Amino acid sequence: MIKTREQALQYGLSFPDTYQDAPFHDVNWQLVRYKRNKKAFLWTYEKDGYLHLNVKVEPEKAFFWRDIYKSVIPAYHQNKKHWNTIIIDGTIPDSDVKMMIAESYDMIADSPSKRIYEAVKRIPYGHVATYAQIAGMAGDRKMARAVGNVLHKNPDPAGIPCYRVVNAKGELSGEFAFGGAGVQAKLLEAEGVIVVDGRVDLERYQM
Repeated sequence: MIKTREQALQYGLSFPDTYQDAPFHDVNWQLVRYKRNKKAFLWTYEKDGYLHLNVKVEPEKAFFWRDIYKSVIPAYHQNKKHWNTIIIDGTIPDSDVKMMIAESYDMIADSPSKRIYEAVKRIPYGHVATYAQIAGMAGDRKMARAVGNVLHKNPDPAGIPCYRVVNAKGELSGEFAFGGAGVQAKLLEAEGVIVVDGRVDLERYQM
């Protein structure tokens, strides 16, 4: 249960590669940062008798949380498009407070999975990329095998077009990788990509 600053900081520090920081002359501001890029994902401070937490958020998610809870407001002293303030006044379920902190961490952290998903998003409509190509775009061509595993856990199929990823021969994934036999082929064909015998012509369609 997050009711105090100490509990909020402890939860923030439970994520990998994090550390606490107090960068300002005002000791009221205590932050948790991600070690690899030193970016803060959790700001804690007392204001108007309540603990306040500033967390980073996707712009569309910012309004989602604000609409649900009156105690989630545009961020105090930060970009109000990309940051929310959570007022810990007992009206927000602990699970949602933790979810917002976790989402903030995920946006700041530089994980291989995140880099892979961002690379897949860059595949143009009507084109494909190979696993090795995506691995290279994510920073390490040796991750080609890991790309397949990450894409099977795609958290946002509508926004991350993993059906545009094929193997080095242009072959599509297994029959049920996308929820049914032939689904990947149908999704590609809807974008004008010709699939013949479970394979696409890389010379023609590779990004």
